[in-house]
Amino acid sequence: MSRRTENEKEFKSVSYWRILRFVRPYWLMLTIGILAGLTVGGSMFGGLMLLPDMAMIVDQDPAQSEKNQKTAEEVIRAVEEAPAGMTEEEKTQMVTEIMHPVDTDPKLTKSLDKLRDYKQTFHLPIEVGKRSVTVQWPVEFEFPIVDQSGRMTWQFFMVYAVLFILAWILKNLATYINHYNMRWVSVRVIADMRNLLYERLLSQSMKFFGRQDVGHLISRCTNDTAMIEHSVADVIADITRCPLEIIACLCAMIIASVQQHMFTMLIIIVVGMPLCVIPVMVLGRKIRRIYKGAFAQVAELVSRMHETFSGILLIKSNHTETREARKFVLVNGKYFRTVVKALRLKLFMAPVMETVTVTISLVFLVYAYSRGVSISQMFMLLAPAFLMYQPIKEITKIVNNLQRSMAAADRYFDLVDTTTALPEKPDAVELREFRDAIVFNHVSFAYEPGRDVIRDISFSIPRGQMVAVVGETGSGKTTIASLLSRLYDVTGGEVLIDGRNVTDYTLASLRRQIGIVTQEPIIFNDTIANNIAYSRPGATMEEIQQAAERANAHNFIVSGTHPLGYEEEAGEKGCKLSGGEKQRIALARIILKNPPILVLDEATSALDTVTEKLIQDALNRVMENRTVFAIAHRLSTIRNADLILVMDKGEIVERGTHEELLAMNGRYRKLHDTQFSMDRDV
Repeated sequence: MSRRTENEKEFKSVSYWRILRFVRPYWLMLTIGILAGLTVGGSMFGGLMLLPDMAMIVDQDPAQSEKNQKTAEEVIRAVEEAPAGMTEEEKTQMVTEIMHPVDTDPKLTKSLDKLRDYKQTFHLPIEVGKRSVTVQWPVEFEFPIVDQSGRMTWQFFMVYAVLFILAWILKNLATYINHYNMRWVSVRVIADMRNLLYERLLSQSMKFFGRQDVGHLISRCTNDTAMIEHSVADVIADITRCPLEIIACLCAMIIASVQQHMFTMLIIIVVGMPLCVIPVMVLGRKIRRIYKGAFAQVAELVSRMHETFSGILLIKSNHTETREARKFVLVNGKYFRTVVKALRLKLFMAPVMETVTVTISLVFLVYAYSRGVSISQMFMLLAPAFLMYQPIKEITKIVNNLQRSMAAADRYFDLVDTTTALPEKPDAVELREFRDAIVFNHVSFAYEPGRDVIRDISFSIPRGQMVAVVGETGSGKTTIASLLSRLYDVTGGEVLIDGRNVTDYTLASLRRQIGIVTQEPIIFNDTIANNIAYSRPGATMEEIQQAAERANAHNFIVSGTHPLGYEEEAGEKGCKLSGGEKQRIALARIILKNPPILVLDEATSALDTVTEKLIQDALNRVMENRTVFAIAHRLSTIRNADLILVMDKGEIVERGTHEELLAMNGRYRKLHDTQFSMDRDV
């Protein structure tokens, strides 16, 4: 066996115990549920223990009672020898006792002894005499034990029936408590697991999200945890009840076999039970493996849907709906075939179990018939056997659900155990205020080993100044901005703020000092007010409106285009807003955050002239008294920058002010003249 296979098996076994760790905070509900499960088994066992007595009463033989009667001569002799003063009623009572001696009837004596035991054990409100039973609560009344023929009365049989009904009521009540508590715990556990997974995903690095498919992540957060929830909700409830019911039935069968001296029955039970378990174990392993593949196919389905709906404009504009539908059909077909394969095994398990159970039962009946076993004896054995069939059948469902949920759990814990979060030093300090300068000191960075995106970058941004970076797409401009806010860690050199490496600061305090305005602003499907206040959740409406006014956003918000104003929902990815409106909301968000360091990824590109001027005016207000790092696409927006860096293939090839770079007649001059000529042509 390979080392990898051993690790996979170990991981699978660990999944069971890791899920149980989530149960620990809810131990009280779990304990009540387990005690209810024990009560289910105990009440079922108590009811089954009543069955032999009930069967014995029903199976009484009148002829046997007659054999136990005294002869007519003995009765006559007793009457003749009776005292002269005995009344007729007393003589009748004497004759009845001679003909039907209670103490010598072994069945009746045994039943009465058991009834007395039940009275002591369960504190029943009854008194058991030799020929009658007195019920003391709720109403006191007396009923006879034997009738004139010597048979036990129906009233006495009714006592056992009532006790059996009470035991079954207790069983069903305990079953309800067991199911409710266990399912409450399971649903709560799955909610905690989903919360943990979401938190772990949010803590992953940007490099992690660059390698992962969003659709796959969504599927593992929703479908995998939902599968664990649906399966475990039933498994936890049933697994604390069904085994106890089976044990109760087995114990009742064993006791009945011993009492009736049918020891061969024990052999049939011992041999038969493993035969029921073997197919469950073999098929269960295969089901788990197949379902794990099915969940991967579901993730692929979600991924396809996410890509399709996100790029619906491109699909519509190229009229490729049919092509995309065919791709989806192929992926969906793979999922269908995988699920059907698991379904075959899942459905095959129940018939196998049923066949084995029926076979064992028939073997038992043939054996019982060949040995001349009476109906009451067979009833004592078959009743628990039939009652045991349902929990055994449910065990197959438990195994199916458990294997399916564990397949999902394997994928869940594989993702939870992924750790790519940027490390934070134990002694990291708070960056409470930016005072001096930002310094890139011989910085290099690579997303993948051996493939540097930027190489040996060095520059500084003094407090209050603006540094801009220009260059062609892929030259490394955005990467520098990401390193500044520590979305990634450098692979060479260091980034310093106020003379300390950014890794010396806590991530929270570092990012509080930095505000980022991207070329494509992020707008959530929430109200406009909440989108503006995203960086400051506790901001008042007055502060939100002031930020919107400074960002030139207030007028369009209250103009009537958006009827609910600040309470208007922005829609998915801000679909209810225009590009310029999104940019101004993003600027208002930064103004409200009020960070000392500002990172701008050209926010005025691809906008009309009027909107561009509104946003540029807002940007000018945002940049006042701030340290700015700007990624420039349009050189006209960075004429006043204190330093302009020209990037090419991950290196700084030119640096200086706007005028200095033009005077060099180098790459910057070429970019400037190209843009100038394009603007003039327009």
